[in-house]
Amino acid sequence: MFKGQANLHVFEDWCGSSVAQLRKNLHFPLYPHMRTTVKKLAVAPKWKNYGLRIFGFLHPYRDGDFQFSVSSDDNSEFWLSTDESPLNARLLVYVGQLGTEWTAPGEFSKFRSQSSKSVHLIASRQYYFEILHKQDDKGSDHVEVGWRPFLPGLKYEVIDSSYISLYTDESTLKMNSVDHIPQTQASHSRLPLADKRGHFSTEHGADMLKPDPRDTFYSTPLIEASRLENVLPACLYSPTYVVKDFPIARYQGLQFVYLSFVYPNDFTRLTHMERENKCFYRESPMYLEKFGFYKYMKMDEEDDDRPFFFPNPDGEKTHMRTYINWQRTFSVNPMDFELLRSDWNDLRCNVSGNLQLAESEVVDVLAQYMEKLNERNGGIYTLLRIINVEKRRDSARGNRYLVELELMERGRNVVRLSEYIYLLLHRGRLGEDSLENTEFAPASAPAGSPSPGRTQPVMLQWRKDVMVHFVVPVKNQARWVQQFITDMGELHRQTKDDNFSIIIVDFESTDMDVEQALRDSAVPRYEYLRREGNFERSAGLQIGVDTIEDNHSIVFLCDLHIHFPLNILESIRKHCVEGRLAFAPIVMRLGCGSSPLEPDGYWEVNGFGLFGIYKSDFDKIGGMNTEEFKDRWGGEDWELLDRVLQNGLEVERLRLRNFFHYYHSKRGMWNAQNKKSPKAGG
Repeated sequence: MFKGQANLHVFEDWCGSSVAQLRKNLHFPLYPHMRTTVKKLAVAPKWKNYGLRIFGFLHPYRDGDFQFSVSSDDNSEFWLSTDESPLNARLLVYVGQLGTEWTAPGEFSKFRSQSSKSVHLIASRQYYFEILHKQDDKGSDHVEVGWRPFLPGLKYEVIDSSYISLYTDESTLKMNSVDHIPQTQASHSRLPLADKRGHFSTEHGADMLKPDPRDTFYSTPLIEASRLENVLPACLYSPTYVVKDFPIARYQGLQFVYLSFVYPNDFTRLTHMERENKCFYRESPMYLEKFGFYKYMKMDEEDDDRPFFFPNPDGEKTHMRTYINWQRTFSVNPMDFELLRSDWNDLRCNVSGNLQLAESEVVDVLAQYMEKLNERNGGIYTLLRIINVEKRRDSARGNRYLVELELMERGRNVVRLSEYIYLLLHRGRLGEDSLENTEFAPASAPAGSPSPGRTQPVMLQWRKDVMVHFVVPVKNQARWVQQFITDMGELHRQTKDDNFSIIIVDFESTDMDVEQALRDSAVPRYEYLRREGNFERSAGLQIGVDTIEDNHSIVFLCDLHIHFPLNILESIRKHCVEGRLAFAPIVMRLGCGSSPLEPDGYWEVNGFGLFGIYKSDFDKIGGMNTEEFKDRWGGEDWELLDRVLQNGLEVERLRLRNFFHYYHSKRGMWNAQNKKSPKAGG
């Protein structure tokens, strides 16, 4: 029934030319872009940046010894089992491992690795086989497998339909049905074969990949809330940069978004990308190309005993070589280029990291805070580590800090403190900053006027256990939908946090049963909503938000193609305060062929599509603009931002460590007729 074909799985939109690069694909081997069949083991799609997995059974036409060879542009591997079991498949032949190797069509003898030793086969049996092929964006793409009896002088012949059969019939299966797909040594060899002795290191150089206590601080027990009461005097929080009721022209809201300063260094600066993009240094690319960084160097005076060139006494032409002084030295002043940056929302440079906060400022703020904390609690706390401090500057009124500390309590228990404090730069009229004698004053407010300096901003406390709803509209993106659901289940498994849900609005997906996938998942809570018609991102988000009954929970407008860090829930909660703060974390867009373990890419400094806000605030500003953004997307995030700011909310803007947007092309996504707005996004 299955004779004459082999299964073909296609993994598109993935750069690189080695099979090892194919194995790094997030969806390999279970979730290809396409599942189809081929009639012979010779494929040439005439396409670029893809990987293939061809598998099935081989049926020898005779008993005897055979020799196999593979030919391809670029790399490829041919695996053959000793029987019909995929578990017994072994690598037989291959073209290259580094991605630089390739062959012309039908060139079966270019590399030693292409031709196999003698393989004994029996005609009455079937043998599982597997071909892996990776093609980049250059060359004439092809992959073919040839065989011949192991006899002198015979030529290889491409294995055609007479000798192959399907591993399984996939024609009626949904794209997220994957139990039938063979998982073999071929599909799960995550390192290059030559790496057994460590010859090929796959360690990436990005500083952000190194562990940071921020990443897992959520797992440390919280300090008791009662221990923080009355540590600092209470005050009203009213920053001067809030633009409530200020007329903002369309798409100009991002000009009123400011960046926060961070301590200690979170290494979000993409130093590993600066060979391609040096925008951090504020110099023109043309200037750097021509002059480099020599203006920061002062060359020392050279000695007088340099080589002296005599003219040619015969008057013949002299070939002079550029003079190189290997003994040249120079002086340089220490340069902190961070000091040249401002908290203005820089839309120009997409490799710079979060702004760095001066250590001296942090030490001063925390020394006095720890003194007050112990004064209030009988000296039971010792500062172990400064995990994270975030500062939002307001030069007219005062600076707001998010302080996150690891403390030892009574010399026994380690606890975490994560609170906002407010450093007033000056006092206004009596009562302007103080809460005393106002209807907002809490019953526990200390007597007397608060002294100028560090205060506790009321109505700026983040809720540690508030529900977070991830809202995602989808249509026919089975591999991404399944990955998102799986990732959310894994987030729950690792954090043990029950206070989040995912809301998926499905525009008639036909490639998978989304609701069944949610039922089968480890997600603590979910809502599945089906909507007819073409995909509309704004409408989908609004439909999802409308199902949320608790107005005092957080909505996170989300995208499918995201890798979340484990501290994402805490990050959203910390930076969303009802009536005060919304959160637009900056995501890192991975480049083609990049992964969270090898994160080459750039920060999406222009995009505000990933957005956290309290449901009550979302409703107050009018929700999504579903009328204007019906059959197109891109721009709806900036338009939403305009209204968020006009309603008096701050938008917190930070680069999040290990927060990635997976690379994907727009080809074939959502609706073919959907249009992109003039503003880039997505």
